[in-house]
Amino acid sequence: MLTKRNNTKKIKIGNVEIGGGSPIAVQSMTKTKTSDIDATVAQIDQLQCAGCQIVRCAVPDRESALALKEIKKQAKIPIVADIHFNHEYAVLAAEAGVDKLRINPGNIGSLDKIKAVVAAAKEHGIPIRVGVNSGSIEKEIRRKEGGHVTAAGLVKSALKNVRLLEKLDFTDIVIAVKATSVPLTVAAYRLLAGKIKYPLHVGVTEAGIPRTGIVRSAAGIGAILGEGIGDTIRVSLTGDPGEEVRVGYEILKAMELTYHGVSVISCPTCGRTELDVVRIAGEIEERTRQMKQPLTVAIMGCEVNGPGEAADADVGLAAGNGVGLIFREGQVVRKVPEAEMIEALMDEIESFVLR
Repeated sequence: MLTKRNNTKKIKIGNVEIGGGSPIAVQSMTKTKTSDIDATVAQIDQLQCAGCQIVRCAVPDRESALALKEIKKQAKIPIVADIHFNHEYAVLAAEAGVDKLRINPGNIGSLDKIKAVVAAAKEHGIPIRVGVNSGSIEKEIRRKEGGHVTAAGLVKSALKNVRLLEKLDFTDIVIAVKATSVPLTVAAYRLLAGKIKYPLHVGVTEAGIPRTGIVRSAAGIGAILGEGIGDTIRVSLTGDPGEEVRVGYEILKAMELTYHGVSVISCPTCGRTELDVVRIAGEIEERTRQMKQPLTVAIMGCEVNGPGEAADADVGLAAGNGVGLIFREGQVVRKVPEAEMIEALMDEIESFVLR
């Protein structure tokens, strides 16, 4: 790990710790109706299999709040209840046994309602995430910022709500200040990190469909993590939540902040390539997706950089003229024809993982 991380307060979310130097946790959010217990539990199980460590569920109505008790019983990872506007749902969620509440105190209502939420969180020993995004800044703060969403405005809103919780003697807090704009998001987290020691939940909100959302999330989250800021991340994509988890880990691996799972390195191909690198790399990536052990696999299609890159990986393939060399920890272990390359490479990968 090359980046020195900010020192933040350690917070426990179920059996997962964030902040205080703990590994950065990857989160996602269910996209089912929370009131549909079976569908929600099934999606949580899928996310857990993908590596998700914390999952959030929307609680838009009483039925969803009540469903959390059974969902919590069946879920294998910590559950966060996402609450807006109705404080009663937050109280019900805490009583249902969730592991964290996500609220924006500014839209929960009166001070008495906020006190009720804090009392429930204290009673059940669960943290609260203060979540502010570009669509939820208080009108007064936005007006003072010239009617625009600014990094300073996001931070002012977050700190206003945090100070409110602190006045109620509640400090088990996580904070997020997300925006749809990548530069705005980066600026807000940079500003906030200099003012508090609470752990930060990092992400670019409403990043979009995977094709563009992955790029925007990687740019924003990567830039923030690169400054040592961030204790847990969520990639927000329009689509499969499992992809959010996979992308989250790829961002952490790219920033050398985790070594979870298989990293497939493959050449971009060019006129020298004499191998279907796209097909081979795609199949290897798909077949190793569920592996949790850290492992680097290189797939190279020509003699220029191929042998060197493949030799530097844990397991590698360097190929040309229909023949490939399989490397393991820098040593050539097999020479195979193109038709056998995928299975030969998988044999070495599985052998490496099981050793």
